[in-house]
Amino acid sequence: MAEYYGGRLDDYKYYHRIHRHRNRRHAVSTGFCLITAFFLLLFVALSLPIIKSVYLLQLNANTASDVPATSVGTELRFGVWGFCATSVLNKPTLLTNSGKCLGPQLGYTISPEIMAVVSNEPELANLVLKAITVLLVLHPVAAGLAFLTLLPVIASCCVYHPAPWISSLVLSVATGLVSTIVFAADIALVTVAKHKLKKDSALNVSLSFGNGVWMVLVGMIFTWIAMVLLSARVCNCCGRRRRDKY
Repeated sequence: MAEYYGGRLDDYKYYHRIHRHRNRRHAVSTGFCLITAFFLLLFVALSLPIIKSVYLLQLNANTASDVPATSVGTELRFGVWGFCATSVLNKPTLLTNSGKCLGPQLGYTISPEIMAVVSNEPELANLVLKAITVLLVLHPVAAGLAFLTLLPVIASCCVYHPAPWISSLVLSVATGLVSTIVFAADIALVTVAKHKLKKDSALNVSLSFGNGVWMVLVGMIFTWIAMVLLSARVCNCCGRRRRDKY
């Protein structure tokens, strides 16, 4: 009888040791996805002019080749908290932007003088600014939700209970939806602005996506991957074996 109960105790310890190992391994893989998504979304939420190398869209005035280069700003880069105007003499690099910047501030406007240099279409500026106002709210919310989703996963390394996993799964659904909406809004902003530029063929202006849009895309993908991993963990689909009954 003692050997029987001793065997059951050894099996019980072995089961929990294996379970803790799988629990931590799953927490590491899920946590990696959520940490990556959080920092990517956070960087975009703190985009230009706070982090000058991250921006949502770029507006360029295409000057003729025979026109001499001047210090007048011909390129506008828009971020969540402001924008920067640069000229061909001080073009921004991958990590720096030495142009004249406005912000950071909660909501901003573009002066007519600056917009007149790049484009004579005031409605284009209004369109961009209205969209940026919406994104001003959505980007920080997406980053905050990604961080909240990460916290229960970290707690699961110490608390061996399904509650943290279920909480993180529910939050991951909200994070995935919000990040998808943010990405769609970023794409819509540039697409609608490009469509408006095409209507006026007289404007020698080009508009392109900023690196922040693709950072949101990668963050969104990692969020959905984390949701799949969390769903598998909650539904016991990760190869977890049921404890033998005696």
